[in-house]
Amino acid sequence: MKIAMIGTGYVGLVSGVCFSDFGHEVVCVDKNPAKIEMLEGGRVPIYEPGLDELMVKNVEGGRLSFTTDLKAAVADADAVFIAVGTPTRRGDGHADLTYVMAAAEEIANAMTGYAVIVTKSTVPVGTNRQVAEVVRKTRPDIEFDVASNPEFLREGAAIDDFMRPDRVVVGTTSEKAEAVMGEIYRPLFLREFPILYTDLETAEMIKYAANAFLATKITFINEIARLCEKTGADIKQVSRGMGLDGRIGNKFLHAGPGYGGSCFPKDTAALARIGQDYSCPMEIVETVIKVNDDIKRRMIEKVVDLCGGSVNGKTIAIYGVTFKPNTDDMREAPALTIVPALVGGGAKVRVVDPQGKREGEALLPGVSWMDDAYAAAEKADCVVILTEWNEFRALDLQKIAATMETARMADLRNIYSEKDVRKAGFEDYVAVGR
Repeated sequence: MKIAMIGTGYVGLVSGVCFSDFGHEVVCVDKNPAKIEMLEGGRVPIYEPGLDELMVKNVEGGRLSFTTDLKAAVADADAVFIAVGTPTRRGDGHADLTYVMAAAEEIANAMTGYAVIVTKSTVPVGTNRQVAEVVRKTRPDIEFDVASNPEFLREGAAIDDFMRPDRVVVGTTSEKAEAVMGEIYRPLFLREFPILYTDLETAEMIKYAANAFLATKITFINEIARLCEKTGADIKQVSRGMGLDGRIGNKFLHAGPGYGGSCFPKDTAALARIGQDYSCPMEIVETVIKVNDDIKRRMIEKVVDLCGGSVNGKTIAIYGVTFKPNTDDMREAPALTIVPALVGGGAKVRVVDPQGKREGEALLPGVSWMDDAYAAAEKADCVVILTEWNEFRALDLQKIAATMETARMADLRNIYSEKDVRKAGFEDYVAVGR
């Protein structure tokens, strides 16, 4: 199949690379010439384990190419995927569909024959029908179908998620479009991965419902963690006890400083807004958003209290600022709430993150970036673990404690046990839910 992928952001690039690895002929399109030049040079503009090698393999195999010329890419395509950004619109929480609709109009003008226009971007219910209206209005002469094909990729594990998905969701009202999408995903069908065909609105809702549920699960365990701190219970054991129940499962039950990233904050806000638009308030989702914001602020209080009630003049080493490990994504990361508050409180903040500096330098002014966790802790008054990178899971705690001005740790990812930390020479330790 010939595929045009419009947008080379996280979703577009991963999807385009993986589709080419299925054996399809894929052209990825972006308006940014510098990004296309980088991709043509074999360099990936985002950090995603294994993506660079897979991209180079398929470029060399002649199945994958990059261009700024949307018209040429779309002309003979069997399917055109829209994978542009849908950021939260300022002021009202809606997903901003400006880029999606602009792409739809450009695609319509470029089409030379039948194609399926597939929305890969996360969009509110009803968007795919709007896309069809835009295309029909722009090119009433052209034959086309629309399909919704939401992505369910976890940053840091995106390639595995694409190649071995829990499910593929395809929303369409056309048998012809269903046949095209079936051919595109044939390699997964042959390996018996579930492919769920629905109508357009159902596919759109599945994406929002899934992300909102996962955000709710994270927020729920963080609320239970707060109660554990009051009652003396251990959230790690509570999570394990809950997760062993097959009806609940153990994923997304790890207490921490709140959820962040490119999906959960944006999608919960959008779903809450959709509910308001349809006079059907999403009260649980609205509460999740509020509680998650409260959780991030509570982490600031933990660090300040650990430092004796004030961080003014204190040196604090921050381990990890990306919203999760194995990504360079800083979007809505808890660090963006916590670190500026510490800097604003007069702290001298040192940051160590294997991949966070590229985005973080502009987002976290007033901090010092360091490459070594041990160097960052020297003469520090406190170390704070914000992201559970593997590099921080087996640190020589005794070595760190020995070089600190005051050996204190705020373990906001519950990586270590208080017993081990104190045994290593730390005089004070706080975690989440313990």
